[in-house]
Amino acid sequence: MSGFSRTTGAKAMISRHWTGICRRDRADAYVHHLRSETFPLLTTIAGFVRASILKRDVERGTEFQVVTVWESLEAIKSFAGEDTEAAVVPLVAQAMMVEFESRVLHYEVVHTTS
Repeated sequence: MSGFSRTTGAKAMISRHWTGICRRDRADAYVHHLRSETFPLLTTIAGFVRASILKRDVERGTEFQVVTVWESLEAIKSFAGEDTEAAVVPLVAQAMMVEFESRVLHYEVVHTTS
């Protein structure tokens, strides 16, 4: 990803997507963890823009997709390290999961509405 949108020429933001399936009885605790531990940490990192938590019930538990938006891949490196596609899943969160992705997906944000 070049960092600049081909469609507008403006600096493109990066949307980072991670998915995990949480034990159903730990779903509320997981959301609490994100809101009280993870997201406050992210707000201290230059280049972090915002985060969203998406959830749905699936057969094995509660599936979450955590979407964060960043100003650049360089900003993501401040959070994830050199391997920007490596998932960052603390042990406390791992203990709540049935399964989770070890890799994330990055997308260039080409348009957003207010």
